[in-house]
Amino acid sequence: MELYDQISYRLSKTITRKYSTSFSLGIHMLDRSYHESIYAIYGFVRLADEIVDTFHDYDKEKLFRKFSEDTFHAIEDRISTNPVLNSFQDTVNKYKIDHDLIRAFLKSMEMDLSIARYDDSNYSEYIYGSAEVVGLMCLRVFCGDDTKLYDELVPSARSLGSAFQKVNFLRDLKSDFKERGRVYFPGVDFSNFTGEQKKEIEAEIQKEFDFAWEGIKRLPKGSKLGVTVAYIYYKALFRKISITPASRIQNSRIRINNFTKFMLLIRTWFQHKLNLI
Repeated sequence: MELYDQISYRLSKTITRKYSTSFSLGIHMLDRSYHESIYAIYGFVRLADEIVDTFHDYDKEKLFRKFSEDTFHAIEDRISTNPVLNSFQDTVNKYKIDHDLIRAFLKSMEMDLSIARYDDSNYSEYIYGSAEVVGLMCLRVFCGDDTKLYDELVPSARSLGSAFQKVNFLRDLKSDFKERGRVYFPGVDFSNFTGEQKKEIEAEIQKEFDFAWEGIKRLPKGSKLGVTVAYIYYKALFRKISITPASRIQNSRIRINNFTKFMLLIRTWFQHKLNLI
């Protein structure tokens, strides 16, 4: 069983590294004691997202329903023949992650199967479930048994998750709108996306980044650098998006190249060691 658990966590790590260089860099800068559990959370999140976004030649509703059922069976049984779910259930049970967070995440993923245009009635719910709760799962790992610190940092963790997700929406506007027909920002017509609309969204994101930073500074020592690296990377991506015209956002995916990511990591590491951040 020990070998199977090791393989399960290793697969979640591989999924994370293959799908996201930015989060992989951030996780690498966490204390090693956090690595396996954060990989397990990301592997679970990534697999659910892939079912919804890319399994077009299959019955996605059926597959996702089965995945959701298997998730809670795995948590209850404390084992799964799906290695990703096996590592996830182990993390959930080890850190007593609130099952309501998992339900909220799965509900948001399911929303993407049927909702193309989000409005004021479901936008906040989607952001919470698709992004904020993922940050809260990670925060639960970082805080361990310190429930008081966890409760105090919940608002900033939610703010960071929301900011990350909204940056993703702007970055992926072309694929979301033109390839999947999705519009996440309420009241925005991306076929006629204006610079003024873009500025309003960016102002909202900036406020969330600012609020999140106050919480990041209070994270436990072993997690602060890794989360800061992810924060710095997303702020760099956000700045690049901010200086990009709305017309270009509609037709291209804004990226930060791997060399720049690496340089951001090195600079952040030195600033952290010098207690400058």
